[in-house]
Amino acid sequence: MPAAHDASAGRSQDDPVLYERRGPVAYVTLNRPRYRNAQNSAMTYALDTAFYRAAEDAEIKVVVLAGAGEHFSAGHDIGTPGRDAHLPFERRAGLWWDHSDKAGAESRFARESEVYLGMCRRWRELPKPVVASVQGACVAGGLMLAWICDLIVASEDAFFADPVVRMGIPGVEYFAHPWVMPPRIAKEFLFTGDRMSARRAYEVGMVNKVVERGELADRTHELALRIAGMPRLGLALTKRAVNQAEDLQGLHTGMDSVFGLHHLAHAHNAETAADPLGGMDIASMKKAGA
Repeated sequence: MPAAHDASAGRSQDDPVLYERRGPVAYVTLNRPRYRNAQNSAMTYALDTAFYRAAEDAEIKVVVLAGAGEHFSAGHDIGTPGRDAHLPFERRAGLWWDHSDKAGAESRFARESEVYLGMCRRWRELPKPVVASVQGACVAGGLMLAWICDLIVASEDAFFADPVVRMGIPGVEYFAHPWVMPPRIAKEFLFTGDRMSARRAYEVGMVNKVVERGELADRTHELALRIAGMPRLGLALTKRAVNQAEDLQGLHTGMDSVFGLHHLAHAHNAETAADPLGGMDIASMKKAGA
């Protein structure tokens, strides 16, 4: 790898997201390895800042999204000591109001419109190629982060799952399932909640490359450098062209419709179960194999 890099002086290794420049490649790294990189709001907004930084840097041609530790991301934070879903944050992805002083569906819909669906849509439109480097768990909210990337390189030990149907919820908020894999495979993926191996993900077209765990960082960097040899505007326009084609195939409107179903499920759970997650927590999800 190149020796010259910007390790973001003044940043702490305790930050939820790390940013590092290696030549023309920006590395954005999820940094809560103790909690399998579970995504709280602090991480979400730090990711947004990092992606803006990469977009604004004229020297950066490609972004790599990675996860520190053994796992890429186990999904949204539903129970770590750093869970901050109740706290207000400066809203960036839309015009919905602050959720923290609201109740019920009004609060949850406003928050998830911002930090889940809204943020992911913004990041998908970053006008530079983004490559996900995935190892270990890529579950639920972790899928959303991988799916906003243009390419995915996965290690042999990586696995993918969206187990939220166990909560009575029809998939994660950024509902790209029928576009990143064939519809029947998407139904199997959701109906069973089973883990999909990296090899299977490659077979169905969700992953671009599968490599040995020890080679993941180097192979991802090699791919990023190869892409970085292309003209910046050419890459930006090509990315926009493919994204527009996906949207014409219904991706954007499909997500809107499923987001409504997602919140119908939360509201139903709030009325009939212990909480909007159907009584499921980290322990019960792990026991179920998530």
